[in-house]
Amino acid sequence: MAKINKILIIGSGGREHAIGWRIAQSKRAGKIFFAPGNGGTKKIGTNVEIKATDIKGILEFAQRERIDLTLALPDDPLALGIVDLFEKNGLRVWGPTKAASKLEWSKAFAKDFMQRHNLPTAKFEIFDNFEKAKSYIETQSFPIVIKASGLALGKGVVICKNKEGASKTLENILVKKIFGDSGNEVVIEEFLVGPEISIHVFSDGENYKMLPPSQDHKKIGEQDTGLNTGGMGTIAPLPFMSEKLMVEIEKTIVAPTLAAMQKEGNPFVGLLYPGLILTKNGPRILEFNVRFGDPETQTYMRLLETDILDIFDACIDKKLDKLEIKWKDLYGCTIVLASGGYPENYEKGKIISGIEEAQKDPAIVVFHAGTKRDEKENLITNGGRVLGVSATGESLQLALVKAYEAVLKISFSGMQYRKDIGQSALKISNYPN
Repeated sequence: MAKINKILIIGSGGREHAIGWRIAQSKRAGKIFFAPGNGGTKKIGTNVEIKATDIKGILEFAQRERIDLTLALPDDPLALGIVDLFEKNGLRVWGPTKAASKLEWSKAFAKDFMQRHNLPTAKFEIFDNFEKAKSYIETQSFPIVIKASGLALGKGVVICKNKEGASKTLENILVKKIFGDSGNEVVIEEFLVGPEISIHVFSDGENYKMLPPSQDHKKIGEQDTGLNTGGMGTIAPLPFMSEKLMVEIEKTIVAPTLAAMQKEGNPFVGLLYPGLILTKNGPRILEFNVRFGDPETQTYMRLLETDILDIFDACIDKKLDKLEIKWKDLYGCTIVLASGGYPENYEKGKIISGIEEAQKDPAIVVFHAGTKRDEKENLITNGGRVLGVSATGESLQLALVKAYEAVLKISFSGMQYRKDIGQSALKISNYPN
């Protein structure tokens, strides 16, 4: 396979650092650019001061630098149509179009899509009017789930235990606009019970390849308590997932979703990530994402054996069926270290120490998310989720032990993390029992 001289990765999180880290190991990789990148990406490539949402600025940079491959990784630029813009200008880009990305940037569209194609999901109603939504919750049993329809950094989903809480949530989203235009519509749906899992699928629009199942931990607090976050830690593969269950998910969710997208004239090219819940009545779709999950990607990149550039090329060139994707026979995990106060208000600019010490163990790689270098080249905090401490091991237990040993070597003022990542999965012998 030919060398790719210049690669541009859009985004600034742990996902982007992890994919850049994996690309840097490829014999095919030339120079890597990140827009805008973070304190960790700076060590493996060149950070470019362009926001991920400035799609016109990113296009102009790609044209000026003659970028050979651009990876559109975060949800916001996909929703803005960056893939369409690059394709229109004859540039090679990996990711779904704006129309295909609507599965994520409009939860209302996604739920209608699921209903149209008989995909398994929670029963739901959609509202853009506060009074009508409020009247509806009067008739519902609790708990219920209220979601802002648009993109909200993983924080637009609220589980409401009673009418008072539901009414306040509706007011916050539809009237007070705490999520801006993302809250112009809400989806109100039944509350489902069971373990949540992340399914990731590479697609070239016609063919697809499934990744090993993973599990994110969304809540800030242990035992899944407190506010929703972008994700506090992940494990993969999942010890309780059988081959039979993966086949069921493929047949009832993955294959029909991709076939329906193609049938509706929006073939999906890139990475489809349905978030699922395993109920006693079978797997149900909680939501669609149209890009790699974060922190799931940090764990996936530790386990992937196949050159990821070959995968990106196969997706773009519609040759995914010709490529065998190999994974290491290991388990992986990632523990997210977050700023004090996250996911609400938090301070930035705290000096980070101990990463080099943590990475002395070859099983450990620390991925950067909310970090940057100050004028003295000190590494400092620059976001809510700061670092992802990833580990691999021959068992999930071993990977987790190694990751938490590494976490103890890292520090910054206000650092918080969950101490129970992976513990619930270890207690499930097999689903659905």
